[in-house]
Amino acid sequence: MAGRIDPMEQFKVEPVFGHMQLFGYDISFTNSALYMVVVAALLWLFMSGGMRRQLIPGRWQVAVEGAISFIDNMVVQNIGKDGKKFAPYIFTLFFFILFANLVGVLPLAIVPGLHTFAVTSHITVTAVLAFLSFGIVVFVGLARHGLKFFSLFVPHGAPGWLMPVIIPVEFVSFMVRPFSLGLRLFVAMTAGHILLEVFGSFVVQGLNAGGALGPVVSLLSFVMIVGVSALELLVCAIQAYVFALLTSLYLHDAVHLH
Repeated sequence: MAGRIDPMEQFKVEPVFGHMQLFGYDISFTNSALYMVVVAALLWLFMSGGMRRQLIPGRWQVAVEGAISFIDNMVVQNIGKDGKKFAPYIFTLFFFILFANLVGVLPLAIVPGLHTFAVTSHITVTAVLAFLSFGIVVFVGLARHGLKFFSLFVPHGAPGWLMPVIIPVEFVSFMVRPFSLGLRLFVAMTAGHILLEVFGSFVVQGLNAGGALGPVVSLLSFVMIVGVSALELLVCAIQAYVFALLTSLYLHDAVHLH
């Protein structure tokens, strides 16, 4: 059907330079890997441009210093003074997700044959970030407290006769953390991009349909695209903040237990 748009096509992982094999394994450089490199380059550019330590700081330096202060305050408030050592990881996590989210919503599709790829709309990427954070939490807890770390599953003041129920519940809630971290970001970004693609399809189909109703549908769909795009920008920042905040809260549990 003319004008039909597949909303799931934007999530397809494809080789950029064709398929490449090494010892029977596919090592192709994909569009997903390309945009992760782009995000990493943007993050490096953002930091390098703002770390010049000028006597009279410019706007760029002020922005970087404000970002560092924002993350520093987050880790101190949620972890304590011991949290400063985790600030570089939380900073990288927050801004990698934020930049990846923002790059994914850039309206480059208006140029024929060019569109961005939202790496955070793939569960493989968000799951790696979530399990990496979870692994750091477990490592810090065991390194700092040893076997006492498992007392995290025994709430203070809980009656002993309830322990056979409380401990499994606490254990399951702890093990669910990486799944909730990864799924929350994945679902939020995927849903937003599908909505934008669907309304974009309505715009095209309305124009192709002609008649009196077609342009009206296209106009209303375009208005919805503007609204959803504005909401997506907000979601990009919120999801990055929530991911970094929850990671810092989980680190608080690992450092302080209860």
